[in-house]
Amino acid sequence: IEEVGMDIVVRPGPQINAELTWFGYPLRVLADPELQARNAQGTPAVLTQVPRPIPALSYAAEEFFQEVALWYDAICPILAEHAYPNGRLLAAQVDNEMAYFFHVNAYAADFHPASIARYQAFLEKRYQEIDALNRAYRSEHRSFSDVEPPRRFEGRCKEDVPYYLDWAEYRERYLVDSIGRLADMMRARGLDGIALFHNYPHPLGPGGAASGFTTPFSLAGLEEKLDSVGFDLYSRKELYHHVKTVMSYVVGTSRFPYIPELIAGVWPWYLNPGDLHDEEFVAKAALMQGIKGFSRYMLVERDRWLASPVRSDGRVREENAAVFRQINELALGADLASMRRAADVLLLANRDYDRLEAASVLVSFPGDFLETQSGFSEYPNFMTVSEHPLGFEHPIQMVKAEWFAKAFDGLSEAGLAFLLSDTGTSLERWRDFRAVVVSSFEFMAGALQRKLVDFATGGGTVVLGPTLPFLDERMGPDETMRTAVRSSTPVTVGPSATTYAVGQGRIVHLSEVADFEPVLRTVLGDLDLIGFTRNDSRLDVTVHRPTDGGHRSLVFVANPTAGAITAEITTNPPVTFLHELWTERQLTPSTVLRDEIPAYTIAVYEARR
Repeated sequence: IEEVGMDIVVRPGPQINAELTWFGYPLRVLADPELQARNAQGTPAVLTQVPRPIPALSYAAEEFFQEVALWYDAICPILAEHAYPNGRLLAAQVDNEMAYFFHVNAYAADFHPASIARYQAFLEKRYQEIDALNRAYRSEHRSFSDVEPPRRFEGRCKEDVPYYLDWAEYRERYLVDSIGRLADMMRARGLDGIALFHNYPHPLGPGGAASGFTTPFSLAGLEEKLDSVGFDLYSRKELYHHVKTVMSYVVGTSRFPYIPELIAGVWPWYLNPGDLHDEEFVAKAALMQGIKGFSRYMLVERDRWLASPVRSDGRVREENAAVFRQINELALGADLASMRRAADVLLLANRDYDRLEAASVLVSFPGDFLETQSGFSEYPNFMTVSEHPLGFEHPIQMVKAEWFAKAFDGLSEAGLAFLLSDTGTSLERWRDFRAVVVSSFEFMAGALQRKLVDFATGGGTVVLGPTLPFLDERMGPDETMRTAVRSSTPVTVGPSATTYAVGQGRIVHLSEVADFEPVLRTVLGDLDLIGFTRNDSRLDVTVHRPTDGGHRSLVFVANPTAGAITAEITTNPPVTFLHELWTERQLTPSTVLRDEIPAYTIAVYEARR
């Protein structure tokens, strides 16, 4: 590769998947009972995949890391010889799509003895004293080694919740720590001078199912160990909102928004594969949301990968190659790497509530590489999650998704430029935005309450609802948020929104509302936020600006529908539209864009401020 003048990214595993029968592992490793992850019943956790099921491995077992060391001892010195600056190896992927081998369900894995010991150590680090844990759990454990993880959801009241939240959070930590350890092993073997990254599988389930999209993945948490973390994406043009959610989340959270696997061809057993038009639309949608890099998977097909731009015998599918080439030329020619998606609002997924949703699943469906005919998924959803309110006014594990969707739709309908992230991201990250929007119910982690108050005190706007929390994550009293607003004279905005001045900023409490759009438009209207107007609400718009403060802008306009739309677009602040880059059409310069956008099309306009 160096001889032909190309840069290099490698993925030495230990797991690479790559549609290989054994995912890249030696069969002897998979066959070793001491290395196999366990399900809640203590038997091996098995991944159903083509062409043969394989046992999931335990990334908690010390013997697993000993086996990995043998491989790394062999491969890393070779890679190190070519690592930058000595060679053209710029980055390495640490493992691949680590998600308990798609056993995302909280009670599917990993109950290996080594994992249980790590869980108990996690609890000891969190609570310090066993009496503190017993108070939180209403238990009588004599030591942390007595605490067994939950093997199914049996919660009946709010006091039961901490036990399950801790298990859900431990499962996040399991992935972060094990992948971090693999990265440290690679650095110790000569790869300490190049970027190390990981690729989580996309977080909404097969085909874009809606559910909690954070746990067990912690993108921000894993970036404490690696240089960057992305999500893989295989989708279709009909699932634009799914693509937007995943990509916007990566852009709003990662320090380098990169998609390690972006659709190019398909595995043979995918029930609803996309085609060339889907690949074009999804790639442009990724760029539209602010993605700065992606790796096409796969450019060359092989025995278990079809419809790539290059056939397995080397012949080129010219139509596919032309589209892929044009997308690359668009990204490079428009200098997207030097531009930043313009947004003033950050919509946060609340990890506490995503953990509760994950932990309150009632059907322990195992990881399945095939989309099942039953409709069940390893990801929690309304079909499988408990509807019990657990002593709260509403079943938070279900209604939190409704609140998030209303906020998402309300911001979109109001024409406000926003990105997605979650409550695990840092306060410093939030301060890149003027407002954060987050769901809040009776309980909210104490640290999160303090972080939101700090953001408001420093001049930001916090929009939350439907409840001002009064409990922490252990169900103990915590009125940090309520105390912050008590000293302020409330200003009521209509029947459903109350604004409180807090420090240099404010906290806006939204009680239950049927239509978020007018409320958000009102409570955020005085901030003069980045946004847009369009004549058809089905259109979506993003604006990209150069990081050096120049006057050139790019405006993406998406028509994610099956029919053409005559668009009329303006932006705030205003820009003058000059020409459309994809079709290379010159426009009559104007601050109002008027253009015909065909079905399932994303147009890219160069503009000047």
